[in-house]
Amino acid sequence: MKRVQEKDIEQFYKAIVRLRNSREVRLFLRDLLTENEIKEFAIRLNVARMIARRVPYTQIIKTTGLSSRTIARVARWMKKGTGGFKMAIDRTRRG
Repeated sequence: MKRVQEKDIEQFYKAIVRLRNSREVRLFLRDLLTENEIKEFAIRLNVARMIARRVPYTQIIKTTGLSSRTIARVARWMKKGTGGFKMAIDRTRRG
């Protein structure tokens, strides 16, 4: 991987923050990511929502088709991560 400078990463974050609405986010992410990557991120957020609601792993597996390993990884990020999943879940609950 090529070297990425911290200022470049910060500019990337700022670009996302400055998008005005979900349409602009959708357009940006569609140019940046493949459709499969977008689907993968969406399903991870859905898994995080289910974990937050204490849905059993067996039900999450049945609903999403993901492996227990992937679900456990999301659960670990929720428990020991930076709080980003919780923040996103809380904010999308409000509208």
